[in-house]
Amino acid sequence: MDAFFASVEQLTRPTLAERPVLVGGTGGRGVVAGASYQARVFGARSAMPMAQARRRCPHATVLPPRFELYKTISTEVMAVLGEAAPVLEPVSLDEAFLEPPALVGASPEEVREFGTALRAAVRERTGLPASVGAGSGKQVAKIASELAKPDGLRVVASAEERAVLDPLPVRSLWGVGPVAEASLRKVGVETIGALAAMDPREVTGVLGSAIGTELHRLARGVDDRPVAPRGAAKQISAETTFEHDLTAMSDVLHHVARMTAAAHRRLVVDGRAARTVTVKARNADFTTASRSETTAYASTDLATLTAVAQRLAGSAVPEGGVRLVGVSLSGLGESPPPTLFETGPALDGPVAEPDEEVAVTVDEAAVQPGGRHAPADPDAPWRAGDDVAHTEHGHGWVQGAGHGRVTVRFETRYSGPGPAKTFTADDPDLTRADPHASWRPAL
Repeated sequence: MDAFFASVEQLTRPTLAERPVLVGGTGGRGVVAGASYQARVFGARSAMPMAQARRRCPHATVLPPRFELYKTISTEVMAVLGEAAPVLEPVSLDEAFLEPPALVGASPEEVREFGTALRAAVRERTGLPASVGAGSGKQVAKIASELAKPDGLRVVASAEERAVLDPLPVRSLWGVGPVAEASLRKVGVETIGALAAMDPREVTGVLGSAIGTELHRLARGVDDRPVAPRGAAKQISAETTFEHDLTAMSDVLHHVARMTAAAHRRLVVDGRAARTVTVKARNADFTTASRSETTAYASTDLATLTAVAQRLAGSAVPEGGVRLVGVSLSGLGESPPPTLFETGPALDGPVAEPDEEVAVTVDEAAVQPGGRHAPADPDAPWRAGDDVAHTEHGHGWVQGAGHGRVTVRFETRYSGPGPAKTFTADDPDLTRADPHASWRPAL
Protein backbone atom coordinates (compact mmCIF):
# COMPACT_ATOMS: atom_id res chain seq x y z
CA MET A 1 0.00 0.00 0.00
CA ASP A 2 1.16 3.57 -0.70
CA ALA A 3 1.74 5.79 2.37
CA PHE A 4 -0.96 3.65 3.99
CA PHE A 5 -1.88 5.62 7.12
CA ALA A 6 -1.79 8.99 5.37
CA SER A 7 -3.66 7.62 2.34
CA VAL A 8 -6.48 6.40 4.60
CA GLU A 9 -6.75 9.89 6.08
CA GLN A 10 -6.80 11.51 2.63
CA LEU A 11 -9.43 9.06 1.39
CA THR A 12 -11.81 9.45 4.32
CA ARG A 13 -11.26 13.19 4.70
CA PRO A 14 -11.45 14.43 1.09
CA THR A 15 -10.42 18.00 1.93
CA LEU A 16 -6.94 16.55 2.60
CA ALA A 17 -6.62 14.82 -0.78
CA GLU A 18 -3.44 15.96 -2.55
CA ARG A 19 -2.37 17.89 0.56
CA PRO A 20 0.58 17.11 2.86
CA VAL A 21 -0.54 14.96 5.81
CA LEU A 22 1.44 13.70 8.80
CA VAL A 23 0.04 10.94 11.02
CA GLY A 24 1.49 10.33 14.46
CA GLY A 25 2.00 11.63 17.97
CA THR A 26 1.27 15.31 18.37
CA GLY A 27 3.11 15.82 21.67
CA GLY A 28 6.57 17.28 22.01
CA ARG A 29 8.12 13.81 21.67
CA GLY A 30 5.69 12.49 19.09
CA VAL A 31 6.95 10.43 16.14
CA VAL A 32 5.65 10.32 12.57
CA ALA A 33 3.80 7.06 11.92
CA GLY A 34 2.95 7.95 8.32
CA ALA A 35 3.58 10.75 5.84
CA SER A 36 1.77 11.43 2.59
CA TYR A 37 3.79 11.76 -0.58
CA GLN A 38 2.96 15.47 -0.61
CA ALA A 39 4.71 15.75 2.78
CA ARG A 40 7.63 13.56 1.74
CA VAL A 41 8.54 16.07 -0.97
CA PHE A 42 9.61 18.40 1.87
CA GLY A 43 11.69 15.71 3.60
CA ALA A 44 9.14 14.48 6.15
CA ARG A 45 9.06 10.72 6.61
CA SER A 46 7.96 7.91 8.89
CA ALA A 47 9.86 7.37 12.19
CA MET A 48 11.02 11.00 12.17
CA PRO A 49 10.34 13.12 15.27
CA MET A 50 7.10 14.97 14.61
CA ALA A 51 8.66 18.30 15.58
CA GLN A 52 11.33 17.85 12.90
CA ALA A 53 8.77 16.81 10.29
CA ARG A 54 6.64 19.87 11.07
CA ARG A 55 9.65 22.12 10.66
CA ARG A 56 10.32 20.62 7.25
CA CYS A 57 6.68 20.76 6.22
CA PRO A 58 5.00 23.46 8.35
CA HIS A 59 1.85 23.55 6.24
CA ALA A 60 1.09 19.82 6.74
CA THR A 61 -2.08 18.69 8.48
CA VAL A 62 -1.10 16.66 11.56
CA LEU A 63 -3.50 13.95 12.71
CA PRO A 64 -3.42 11.31 15.45
CA PRO A 65 -3.47 7.71 14.15
CA ARG A 66 -6.71 5.75 13.91
CA PHE A 67 -5.27 2.25 14.24
CA GLU A 68 -8.60 0.47 14.49
CA LEU A 69 -9.59 1.82 11.08
CA TYR A 70 -6.20 0.98 9.56
CA LYS A 71 -6.46 -2.58 10.85
CA THR A 72 -9.95 -3.02 9.36
CA ILE A 73 -8.83 -1.77 5.96
CA SER A 74 -5.70 -3.93 6.14
CA THR A 75 -7.91 -6.97 6.67
CA GLU A 76 -9.82 -6.07 3.51
CA VAL A 77 -6.58 -5.69 1.54
CA MET A 78 -5.31 -9.07 2.72
CA ALA A 79 -8.64 -10.63 1.78
CA VAL A 80 -8.20 -9.38 -1.80
CA LEU A 81 -4.68 -10.80 -1.93
CA GLY A 82 -5.89 -14.08 -0.45
CA GLU A 83 -8.42 -14.40 -3.26
CA ALA A 84 -5.61 -13.96 -5.79
CA ALA A 85 -3.28 -16.59 -4.34
CA PRO A 86 -3.81 -19.51 -1.93
CA VAL A 87 -0.63 -18.74 0.05
CA LEU A 88 -0.17 -15.27 1.48
CA GLU A 89 2.73 -13.99 3.58
CA PRO A 90 1.89 -10.70 5.31
CA VAL A 91 4.90 -8.54 6.14
CA SER A 92 3.03 -5.77 7.92
CA LEU A 93 -0.39 -4.13 7.94
CA ASP A 94 0.19 -2.77 4.45
CA GLU A 95 2.48 -5.22 2.69
CA ALA A 96 2.51 -8.90 1.74
CA PHE A 97 4.12 -11.45 -0.57
CA LEU A 98 2.14 -13.83 -2.75
CA GLU A 99 3.09 -16.41 -5.37
CA PRO A 100 0.02 -17.13 -7.53
CA PRO A 101 -0.03 -20.60 -9.12
CA ALA A 102 -1.58 -18.99 -12.22
CA LEU A 103 1.72 -17.22 -12.90
CA VAL A 104 3.95 -20.30 -12.97
CA GLY A 105 5.80 -20.07 -16.28
CA ALA A 106 3.97 -16.86 -17.20
CA SER A 107 5.44 -14.22 -19.49
CA PRO A 108 6.25 -10.73 -18.18
CA GLU A 109 3.21 -9.39 -20.02
CA GLU A 110 0.93 -11.93 -18.31
CA VAL A 111 2.42 -10.93 -14.95
CA ARG A 112 1.71 -7.27 -15.75
CA GLU A 113 -1.92 -8.10 -16.57
CA PHE A 114 -2.25 -9.95 -13.27
CA GLY A 115 -0.69 -7.05 -11.33
CA THR A 116 -2.97 -4.54 -13.03
CA ALA A 117 -6.03 -6.56 -12.08
CA LEU A 118 -4.78 -6.98 -8.51
CA ARG A 119 -4.27 -3.23 -8.03
CA ALA A 120 -7.74 -2.58 -9.45
CA ALA A 121 -9.28 -5.12 -7.07
CA VAL A 122 -7.60 -3.48 -4.03
CA ARG A 123 -8.82 -0.03 -5.09
CA GLU A 124 -12.35 -1.31 -5.72
CA ARG A 125 -12.53 -2.98 -2.29
CA THR A 126 -10.87 -0.22 -0.26
CA GLY A 127 -10.73 2.94 -2.37
CA LEU A 128 -6.95 3.11 -1.86
CA PRO A 129 -3.98 3.00 -4.22
CA ALA A 130 -1.53 0.11 -4.11
CA SER A 131 1.76 -0.59 -5.84
CA VAL A 132 2.73 -4.05 -7.08
CA GLY A 133 6.21 -5.35 -7.79
CA ALA A 134 7.03 -8.72 -9.36
CA GLY A 135 10.29 -10.59 -9.80
CA SER A 136 12.09 -13.91 -9.54
CA GLY A 137 12.18 -13.85 -5.73
CA LYS A 138 11.13 -11.88 -2.68
CA GLN A 139 14.05 -9.46 -2.84
CA VAL A 140 13.51 -8.48 -6.48
CA ALA A 141 9.74 -8.24 -5.98
CA LYS A 142 10.25 -5.99 -2.94
CA ILE A 143 12.61 -3.70 -4.85
CA ALA A 144 10.24 -3.67 -7.83
CA SER A 145 7.36 -2.56 -5.61
CA GLU A 146 9.46 0.32 -4.27
CA LEU A 147 10.36 1.34 -7.83
CA ALA A 148 6.65 1.26 -8.72
CA LYS A 149 5.57 3.67 -5.98
CA PRO A 150 3.39 5.59 -5.81
CA ASP A 151 0.37 3.85 -7.33
CA GLY A 152 2.25 1.86 -9.93
CA LEU A 153 3.30 -1.55 -11.24
CA ARG A 154 6.81 -2.80 -12.00
CA VAL A 155 7.67 -6.23 -13.33
CA VAL A 156 11.38 -7.08 -13.36
CA ALA A 157 11.89 -9.85 -15.90
CA SER A 158 14.82 -12.22 -15.45
CA ALA A 159 16.54 -10.82 -18.53
CA GLU A 160 16.65 -7.29 -17.09
CA GLU A 161 17.33 -8.18 -13.46
CA ARG A 162 21.00 -7.17 -13.43
CA ALA A 163 20.32 -3.94 -15.31
CA VAL A 164 17.73 -2.98 -12.68
CA LEU A 165 19.59 -4.10 -9.54
CA ASP A 166 23.21 -3.16 -10.23
CA PRO A 167 22.89 0.66 -10.18
CA LEU A 168 20.76 0.74 -7.01
CA PRO A 169 22.34 1.73 -3.67
CA VAL A 170 23.10 -1.15 -1.31
CA ARG A 171 20.50 0.21 1.13
CA SER A 172 17.88 -1.01 -1.36
CA LEU A 173 18.64 -4.56 -0.25
CA TRP A 174 16.52 -5.88 2.57
CA GLY A 175 18.82 -6.32 5.56
CA VAL A 176 21.26 -3.52 4.78
CA GLY A 177 20.96 -0.87 7.48
CA PRO A 178 23.08 2.16 8.32
CA VAL A 179 25.83 0.08 9.96
CA ALA A 180 26.22 -2.37 7.07
CA GLU A 181 26.02 0.49 4.58
CA ALA A 182 28.81 2.37 6.37
CA SER A 183 30.99 -0.77 6.52
CA LEU A 184 30.57 -1.36 2.80
CA ARG A 185 31.24 2.27 1.96
CA LYS A 186 34.58 2.04 3.77
CA VAL A 187 35.71 -0.55 1.20
CA GLY A 188 34.30 1.45 -1.72
CA VAL A 189 31.06 -0.50 -2.20
CA GLU A 190 27.97 1.68 -2.65
CA THR A 191 25.81 -0.16 -5.20
CA ILE A 192 24.21 -3.60 -5.39
CA GLY A 193 26.28 -4.35 -8.51
CA ALA A 194 29.51 -3.59 -6.67
CA LEU A 195 28.46 -5.85 -3.78
CA ALA A 196 27.57 -8.65 -6.20
CA ALA A 197 31.01 -8.37 -7.81
CA MET A 198 32.89 -8.74 -4.51
CA ASP A 199 34.67 -11.94 -3.57
CA PRO A 200 32.47 -13.83 -1.05
CA ARG A 201 35.36 -14.02 1.44
CA GLU A 202 35.78 -10.26 1.31
CA VAL A 203 32.06 -9.72 1.95
CA THR A 204 32.06 -11.98 5.00
CA GLY A 205 35.20 -10.25 6.25
CA VAL A 206 33.39 -6.91 6.16
CA LEU A 207 29.90 -7.94 7.28
CA GLY A 208 30.42 -11.21 9.12
CA SER A 209 29.75 -14.75 7.98
CA ALA A 210 25.97 -15.03 8.38
CA ILE A 211 24.76 -11.65 7.13
CA GLY A 212 27.57 -11.30 4.60
CA THR A 213 26.80 -14.60 2.90
CA GLU A 214 23.07 -13.85 2.73
CA LEU A 215 23.45 -10.29 1.42
CA HIS A 216 25.95 -11.40 -1.20
CA ARG A 217 23.47 -14.00 -2.45
CA LEU A 218 20.67 -11.43 -2.60
CA ALA A 219 22.89 -8.93 -4.42
CA ARG A 220 23.53 -11.60 -7.08
CA GLY A 221 19.79 -12.24 -7.41
CA VAL A 222 19.88 -15.59 -5.62
CA ASP A 223 16.76 -15.70 -3.47
CA ASP A 224 15.04 -19.04 -2.92
CA ARG A 225 13.11 -18.07 0.22
CA PRO A 226 9.58 -19.50 -0.07
CA VAL A 227 6.39 -17.51 0.23
CA ALA A 228 4.77 -19.04 3.29
CA PRO A 229 2.29 -18.12 6.03
CA ARG A 230 4.05 -16.70 9.03
CA GLY A 231 4.07 -18.28 12.47
CA ALA A 232 2.80 -16.96 15.76
CA ALA A 233 4.26 -13.88 17.44
CA LYS A 234 7.18 -14.50 19.78
CA GLN A 235 6.74 -11.33 21.79
CA ILE A 236 4.07 -8.69 22.31
CA SER A 237 5.06 -5.32 23.71
CA ALA A 238 3.78 -1.81 24.29
CA GLU A 239 5.74 1.32 25.09
CA THR A 240 5.25 5.06 25.30
CA THR A 241 7.44 8.13 25.36
CA PHE A 242 6.26 10.94 27.63
CA GLU A 243 6.14 14.57 26.65
CA HIS A 244 7.48 15.42 30.12
CA ASP A 245 9.74 13.13 32.16
CA LEU A 246 8.10 11.28 35.04
CA THR A 247 9.71 11.92 38.41
CA ALA A 248 7.28 10.20 40.81
CA MET A 249 7.29 6.41 41.18
CA SER A 250 3.50 6.45 41.50
CA ASP A 251 3.28 7.92 37.99
CA VAL A 252 5.72 5.33 36.65
CA LEU A 253 3.68 2.50 38.15
CA HIS A 254 0.48 3.97 36.71
CA HIS A 255 1.92 3.98 33.20
CA VAL A 256 3.48 0.54 33.61
CA ALA A 257 -0.03 -0.71 34.35
CA ARG A 258 -1.32 1.02 31.23
CA MET A 259 1.39 -0.47 29.03
CA THR A 260 0.71 -3.91 30.47
CA ALA A 261 -2.97 -3.47 29.63
CA ALA A 262 -2.13 -2.37 26.08
CA ALA A 263 0.04 -5.48 25.51
CA HIS A 264 -2.48 -7.69 27.33
CA ARG A 265 -5.36 -6.86 25.01
CA ARG A 266 -3.32 -8.10 22.03
CA LEU A 267 -2.34 -11.19 23.99
CA VAL A 268 -5.99 -12.05 24.64
CA VAL A 269 -7.20 -11.28 21.13
CA ASP A 270 -4.48 -13.58 19.77
CA GLY A 271 -5.53 -16.39 22.14
CA ARG A 272 -2.11 -16.56 23.79
CA ALA A 273 -0.70 -16.62 27.32
CA ALA A 274 2.66 -15.30 28.59
CA ARG A 275 5.26 -16.71 30.98
CA THR A 276 7.74 -13.81 30.87
CA VAL A 277 7.18 -10.16 31.71
CA THR A 278 9.85 -7.58 30.87
CA VAL A 279 9.83 -3.92 31.88
CA LYS A 280 11.98 -1.31 30.14
CA ALA A 281 12.60 2.23 31.38
CA ARG A 282 14.67 5.00 29.78
CA ASN A 283 15.77 8.25 31.38
CA ALA A 284 16.41 11.70 29.90
CA ASP A 285 20.01 10.72 29.04
CA PHE A 286 18.70 7.75 27.04
CA THR A 287 20.10 5.29 29.58
CA THR A 288 17.89 2.21 29.35
CA ALA A 289 17.40 -0.44 32.01
CA SER A 290 15.25 -3.56 31.80
CA ARG A 291 14.18 -6.31 34.18
CA SER A 292 12.46 -9.63 33.43
CA GLU A 293 10.70 -12.34 35.38
CA THR A 294 9.59 -15.76 34.15
CA THR A 295 6.94 -17.82 35.92
CA ALA A 296 6.40 -21.56 35.86
CA TYR A 297 3.04 -21.27 34.07
CA ALA A 298 1.77 -19.02 31.32
CA SER A 299 -0.94 -16.56 32.32
CA THR A 300 -3.54 -14.33 30.71
CA ASP A 301 -4.61 -12.72 33.97
CA LEU A 302 -4.16 -8.96 33.65
CA ALA A 303 -3.93 -8.39 37.41
CA THR A 304 -1.15 -10.98 37.73
CA LEU A 305 0.82 -9.64 34.78
CA THR A 306 0.42 -6.06 36.00
CA ALA A 307 1.61 -6.94 39.49
CA VAL A 308 4.75 -8.57 38.09
CA ALA A 309 5.43 -5.59 35.80
CA GLN A 310 5.01 -3.06 38.59
CA ARG A 311 7.28 -5.07 40.88
CA LEU A 312 9.95 -5.15 38.17
CA ALA A 313 9.59 -1.41 37.57
CA GLY A 314 10.86 -0.73 41.08
CA SER A 315 14.35 -1.90 40.09
CA ALA A 316 14.23 -1.01 36.39
CA VAL A 317 13.74 2.73 36.79
CA PRO A 318 17.08 4.50 36.19
CA GLU A 319 18.34 7.61 37.94
CA GLY A 320 16.65 10.85 36.97
CA GLY A 321 13.30 11.34 35.28
CA VAL A 322 11.74 8.63 33.11
CA ARG A 323 11.09 9.53 29.47
CA LEU A 324 9.98 6.09 28.23
CA VAL A 325 8.31 3.04 29.74
CA GLY A 326 7.73 -0.27 27.98
CA VAL A 327 6.29 -3.65 28.93
CA SER A 328 6.70 -6.83 26.88
CA LEU A 329 5.09 -10.23 27.23
CA SER A 330 6.99 -13.25 25.91
CA GLY A 331 7.37 -16.97 26.45
CA LEU A 332 4.05 -17.15 24.62
CA GLY A 333 1.92 -20.25 24.42
CA GLU A 334 -1.66 -21.15 23.74
CA SER A 335 -4.15 -19.58 26.12
CA PRO A 336 -4.81 -21.95 29.07
CA PRO A 337 -8.33 -23.08 29.96
CA PRO A 338 -10.36 -20.45 31.86
CA THR A 339 -10.48 -22.76 34.87
CA LEU A 340 -6.74 -22.35 35.34
CA PHE A 341 -6.48 -18.62 34.80
CA GLU A 342 -9.10 -15.91 34.84
CA THR A 343 -8.86 -14.05 31.53
CA GLY A 344 -9.72 -10.41 31.03
CA PRO A 345 -12.18 -9.15 28.40
CA ALA A 346 -11.13 -9.36 24.75
CA LEU A 347 -10.71 -5.69 23.99
CA ASP A 348 -10.96 -4.36 20.49
CA GLY A 349 -7.66 -3.66 18.74
CA PRO A 350 -5.25 -5.04 16.16
CA VAL A 351 -4.39 -8.73 16.27
CA ALA A 352 -0.73 -9.56 16.84
CA GLU A 353 1.21 -9.81 13.63
CA PRO A 354 2.75 -13.30 13.30
CA ASP A 355 6.34 -14.52 13.44
CA GLU A 356 7.79 -11.38 14.93
CA GLU A 357 7.82 -9.14 17.95
CA VAL A 358 4.62 -7.12 18.03
CA ALA A 359 5.50 -3.65 19.26
CA VAL A 360 2.78 -1.17 20.06
CA THR A 361 3.88 2.42 20.41
CA VAL A 362 1.32 4.26 22.48
CA ASP A 363 0.97 8.00 22.02
CA GLU A 364 0.22 9.62 25.37
CA ALA A 365 -1.98 12.22 23.70
CA ALA A 366 -3.92 9.59 21.78
CA VAL A 367 -4.75 7.00 24.40
CA GLN A 368 -7.13 7.08 27.30
CA PRO A 369 -6.49 5.07 30.51
CA GLY A 370 -6.90 1.39 29.84
CA GLY A 371 -5.05 1.47 26.52
CA ARG A 372 -7.89 2.39 24.18
CA HIS A 373 -7.32 4.97 21.54
CA ALA A 374 -9.21 8.22 22.02
CA PRO A 375 -11.86 9.37 21.74
CA ALA A 376 -13.05 6.97 24.46
CA ASP A 377 -14.01 9.46 27.14
CA PRO A 378 -17.10 11.51 26.18
CA ASP A 379 -16.07 14.23 28.61
CA ALA A 380 -12.51 14.61 27.28
CA PRO A 381 -11.70 17.80 25.33
CA TRP A 382 -12.00 17.74 21.57
CA ARG A 383 -8.75 17.44 19.65
CA ALA A 384 -7.83 17.74 15.99
CA GLY A 385 -8.58 14.51 14.15
CA ASP A 386 -11.41 13.27 16.38
CA ASP A 387 -14.31 11.62 14.54
CA VAL A 388 -17.64 13.24 15.39
CA ALA A 389 -21.29 12.95 14.46
CA HIS A 390 -23.87 15.75 14.37
CA THR A 391 -27.60 15.18 14.43
CA GLU A 392 -28.10 17.42 11.38
CA HIS A 393 -24.82 17.47 9.47
CA GLY A 394 -23.75 13.83 9.85
CA HIS A 395 -20.20 12.51 10.17
CA GLY A 396 -17.18 14.77 10.36
CA TRP A 397 -13.78 15.33 11.93
CA VAL A 398 -12.39 17.99 14.21
CA GLN A 399 -10.17 20.50 12.45
CA GLY A 400 -9.46 22.54 15.55
CA ALA A 401 -10.69 23.21 19.07
CA GLY A 402 -10.08 25.59 21.96
CA HIS A 403 -11.55 28.40 24.04
CA GLY A 404 -14.82 26.53 24.33
CA ARG A 405 -15.28 26.16 20.55
CA VAL A 406 -14.77 23.29 18.11
CA THR A 407 -14.58 23.46 14.31
CA VAL A 408 -15.73 20.36 12.43
CA ARG A 409 -15.33 19.48 8.75
CA PHE A 410 -18.31 17.36 7.69
CA GLU A 411 -17.20 14.85 5.07
CA THR A 412 -16.55 11.16 4.45
CA ARG A 413 -15.01 9.03 1.74
CA TYR A 414 -18.20 9.31 -0.31
CA SER A 415 -19.14 12.95 0.21
CA GLY A 416 -16.27 14.80 -1.42
CA PRO A 417 -14.85 17.88 0.33
CA GLY A 418 -17.36 19.07 2.90
CA PRO A 419 -18.21 22.27 4.75
CA ALA A 420 -16.59 23.34 8.02
CA LYS A 421 -18.80 24.56 10.85
CA THR A 422 -17.99 25.85 14.34
CA PHE A 423 -19.90 24.91 17.48
CA THR A 424 -19.63 25.38 21.20
CA ALA A 425 -17.57 22.53 22.64
CA ASP A 426 -20.52 21.30 24.72
CA ASP A 427 -23.07 21.36 21.89
CA PRO A 428 -25.46 18.48 22.71
CA ASP A 429 -25.93 17.69 19.01
CA LEU A 430 -22.22 16.88 18.62
CA THR A 431 -21.04 13.44 19.75
CA ARG A 432 -18.00 11.24 19.26
CA ALA A 433 -18.23 8.79 16.38
CA ASP A 434 -16.80 5.51 15.12
CA PRO A 435 -13.89 6.19 12.71
CA HIS A 436 -15.16 3.40 10.44
CA ALA A 437 -18.12 5.61 9.52
CA SER A 438 -15.74 7.86 7.59
CA TRP A 439 -14.70 4.95 5.36
CA ARG A 440 -17.87 3.00 4.74
CA PRO A 441 -21.57 3.64 5.30
CA ALA A 442 -23.17 2.13 8.39
CA LEU A 443 -24.84 -1.21 7.73
